[in-house]
Amino acid sequence: MSSTCSNVSREFDEPVAGTAATARTWLLLEQPGPWGAKALTSSHLDPALGRALEAAAQGSGVRIALIRRPGRHADRRTPATRRVYVAHTVPGNVWLYATTTDPERLLDLDFAALGRGEPESFATALGGRPHEGGPLALVCTNGKRDRCCALLGRPLAAELAASGVEGVWEVTHLGGHRFSPTVLVLPYGYAYGRAEAHTVKEVLHGAREGRIVVEGCRGGSAWERPGQAAELAVRRAVGEYAAEALSVVRTDGAAPRWEVTVAHGDGRRWLVEVARGASLPPRPESCGSALGSPARMDVVGVREVTLAALAG
Repeated sequence: MSSTCSNVSREFDEPVAGTAATARTWLLLEQPGPWGAKALTSSHLDPALGRALEAAAQGSGVRIALIRRPGRHADRRTPATRRVYVAHTVPGNVWLYATTTDPERLLDLDFAALGRGEPESFATALGGRPHEGGPLALVCTNGKRDRCCALLGRPLAAELAASGVEGVWEVTHLGGHRFSPTVLVLPYGYAYGRAEAHTVKEVLHGAREGRIVVEGCRGGSAWERPGQAAELAVRRAVGEYAAEALSVVRTDGAAPRWEVTVAHGDGRRWLVEVARGASLPPRPESCGSALGSPARMDVVGVREVTLAALAG
């Protein structure tokens, strides 16, 4: 058996649902050149700025990641101004803004407001405007975090770019190395594991039309992991693929068992039982790590309920 964490996970058919990184809002900063394991403080970005950005985003619901164009990443001069995107992923208030700016100016942002889904500071402080292109496909390629991301992610990003797919970027870290290649699609914030070029193209086509592809989906980043698994289970159960149709409105309980309420925009509600299980037999969560039993989100039941029943 191959020793890479992604091959082991694939061979054991480890489920991907409920494994996406959690973030209501994503802030993406273009940073060419090489990246270290903790890219905000180990790239050609000023590490003092990286630490300040980490501190500013702490507890705000904003997750910061570095992006770069697919291809070779020679250690060359970095441009003074970079592309910056910010996306809010909560259904009912999904948006994607873009600008070009000096990275130092990101400290002028109101991170708490961005986390709440208010783009005004991005517009006023940085001149950000709604993104006019199609959805973004962010492929994790940071081999300093895990070699699978470089071995599998970089060829995927290069293939997508070479075939003319717009909106493709390499990104520093999406979590879940063992599901490489991993891809995040914005503005809706759904992540995918074990991605292939043809499936990413299908996902992007769906996103342009406001639809979610559930095959290979790890979950929507707007929700915590029990909610991610619950929302995907409802989508499969009722055949609902509209991107903003469902919301996780309540999560009761605590590990290892939750009851998640998923709401439809038309008023329907479902109670979804989610249990935390352990992936067996033991396997590495990332390349080079000790054997462990990664947590998995198992959907035990999906039940549609009336509002009267919920009130009772």
